[in-house]
Parts: sequence; structure tokens; C-alpha cells
Amino acid sequence: MNDSPTSLTPADAGAIVNEFLRLSMIPDPESAARYTSADLKLTFTGKRAMRQPADATRFNASRYKLVRKNIERTDVVIPSPEEATRGETIVYSIGTLYGEWLDGTPFEGNRYVDRFVVKDGLITKMDVWNDSAEWMMVRAGLATL
Repeated sequence: MNDSPTSLTPADAGAIVNEFLRLSMIPDPESAARYTSADLKLTFTGKRAMRQPADATRFNASRYKLVRKNIERTDVVIPSPEEATRGETIVYSIGTLYGEWLDGTPFEGNRYVDRFVVKDGLITKMDVWNDSAEWMMVRAGLATL
């Protein structure tokens, strides 16, 4: 990871995101927060607005006994001229979730996509999407797959 925003490479931005996710999944939200800006905008599924990694850890604890990510890809997007002017790099983490629901039932293959904005070496924005709500509806008998 480079210290200067002008020397942040796509590989650097991807590494920042991957280390943030690794720490978040331990979970170690305090260490993960080292990779986020003070004005982080974190939006979880269902438009749940959060301000720090510890908020996401608390939310995950309300849904899962254990949750981890199987990161299949980390895609760094070539910035648009506007994003480049703002010093932003867009990173997508794509894969599946696995773990245990609150009742201890194991799960795997739950798709996720996380979109990050990295600026000056820190994550300023994170948007989270996954299949958990759909899977929870099936478990509750409210939907079928």
C-alpha cells in the first residue's frame, strides 16, 4: 500500500479492500476501521446506513452465528475521468458467503457483491448486496427457490 494518493495503483486499492474484508470477517472491526475514512458511508442490504465497520459486525451478529466470505474475484475498475479527478478508485469484491445461521444450521454459496470507493488509500464508501434475505425468506416458508 502506498502513502501518496497519486501513487495509489489499482493493485493497491484491491489490496486495501481485501485486507479490510479479511479483518472484517475475523471479525476485528477495530483493525478493519484503519482502512476506512472518518466519513465512511456504508450501506448494507435493505438500504441500512452504517458509519463504521463495528456497525456491520453488530448487524451480522443479528443474522448469523458465523459468516465468512469466499472471495472469488476482486475487480478494480478503471476510473472515469470524473472519479480520477476526485482521486477515487472503484473496487468490487465478488464471491459467496458461508457460515451458520443463528440456529447453527450451516450454509454456503450465498452470493455477494460489495462495491467500494477507495480514495487517498482509505475506503470512503461501501455498498453491500447478498442473497441472505432471500434465503431467510425460504427458511421462514415465505418463498421458494
